[in-house]
Amino acid sequence: MQNTKNAFKWIVGILQKNKIPFQFSEEFAAKIYGSNRPLYDIDIEMPDRYFNKLLPHIKDYLVYGPQRYLDETFDLLLITLKYEGQKIDISGCETDKLFNHQTRRWESCSTEINDVVEKKFYGLTVPVIKWKDLVAYKEKIRRPIDIEDIKAILQKNC
Repeated sequence: MQNTKNAFKWIVGILQKNKIPFQFSEEFAAKIYGSNRPLYDIDIEMPDRYFNKLLPHIKDYLVYGPQRYLDETFDLLLITLKYEGQKIDISGCETDKLFNHQTRRWESCSTEINDVVEKKFYGLTVPVIKWKDLVAYKEKIRRPIDIEDIKAILQKNC
């Protein structure tokens, strides 16, 4: 059974203690903004150059990476962890690309890691991608789960 709250607090503690800039994004940010669909993973973005600094603190929970991950939607530097049954995806935010389903082209999906909002979740105040940026991002990739998240985010934040 996954323990999202403990995994969230664990990874936030490591990132903050080691002064690694990060933001919550994707599905987890949608959850923070009000999406009610079941959570699959905790999504975090950080600058690529911090992966080596993070590795010693997470190596016992490593499932994948760090290495390039490529599928029909994403091309990015990725680490996948599993902590207390909860999957955590940490991706680089400097060299990542996404396939824009509107333009039918690959494009940079780099986000400004310092241009975030602070949101309280599970008792901690954490950096989260702005909801308008999250919606724009999800509009580009347009998977069914993204469309569902967009509707929930717009309903709760507009």
